[in-house]
Amino acid sequence: MPLFAIICRDKAGALQTRKDTREAHLAFLRQDSVVHLAGPLIENGDPCGSLIVVEADSMDHAQTWAAQDPYKAAGLFDSVEIIEWVRVIG
Repeated sequence: MPLFAIICRDKAGALQTRKDTREAHLAFLRQDSVVHLAGPLIENGDPCGSLIVVEADSMDHAQTWAAQDPYKAAGLFDSVEIIEWVRVIG
């Protein structure tokens, strides 16, 4: 099954939204085995987005999965890019 990188950039000034929604976001990531790796993007020492690599049947499946993220529902993200990704090392 293909892997997809989900690259999310937070809205400016939305750090508190990220903090308030973090536990729901982490629970969402842990709920099934599609997530291969995940973590925040960091700029000037603060989280400014997310990188999540998921295994999905198709781009549509990856998009549908990403749309359910509590961070997205909370309006945290300024942008979300999803692109197929191939693991070469690791």
